[in-house]
Amino acid sequence: MQHGDFTNLADNYARYRPGYSPFVLDAFLGLLRKEPSQLRGVDAGAGTGIWTRMLAQRGVNMTAVEPNEAMRIEGIRQNGAYSIAWHAGSAEDTGLPGDAFDFACMASSFHWPEFDRAVAEFSRVLKTGGLFMALWNTRRYESNPLLVRIEEHLKNLVPSMKRVSSGRSEFCDTLLDRLASCGTFEDVLYVEGRHTELQTPEHYIGLWQSVNDVRVQAGEERFSDFIDYIREQTAGLQHIKAEYTTRAWIARKA
Repeated sequence: MQHGDFTNLADNYARYRPGYSPFVLDAFLGLLRKEPSQLRGVDAGAGTGIWTRMLAQRGVNMTAVEPNEAMRIEGIRQNGAYSIAWHAGSAEDTGLPGDAFDFACMASSFHWPEFDRAVAEFSRVLKTGGLFMALWNTRRYESNPLLVRIEEHLKNLVPSMKRVSSGRSEFCDTLLDRLASCGTFEDVLYVEGRHTELQTPEHYIGLWQSVNDVRVQAGEERFSDFIDYIREQTAGLQHIKAEYTTRAWIARKA
């Protein structure tokens, strides 16, 4: 398995990945100043459509762009009840018409594309004054002793672990400044919101099995040991209280 390749993770990704803060979604839609049914949005690097679906459920006319065929097929299968148009493409080359969308998003995926090319592509497809948002749903485990033990075990198992696909990664540390100084946007805003999910042990394990960068860095043998440790630690539990922080960077096209 390689970094960024979700071909063999699509099923677990679709079934177990958490959603995002509804309050952050409310705030984002409020900034757009239109009824959701009047909005056209694109979700690039849409994966299996978790964030796309949340927007479509509000009545937004959504287009999902995803380069990985397995993820795209799973997204179409999971979201057949919603009017989402699916396209093969990437953040750097969406294949979509220019000056056509009120907003563009990348949910838990903006760390993968080449920054300058992706920003240029979003500038092309957005209407003047349109919004771009990059967001991540980051786990908050510090207040849960069980989750702290699991995180510490992972660090001990893979001391060189460096998270890539997390809202806590180094990529996010300078994101506000990079968006503000790239010459494409005139306003940049950072917001965050929290939400809680009750997950069965099966769900919690499936979530870990959908995480590409941990699996790649650990290697299959150590990753299997890590999953076995989680099974031992969660055996007999009805559910696990999992808290998340949605971190969102929003920029307005000049």
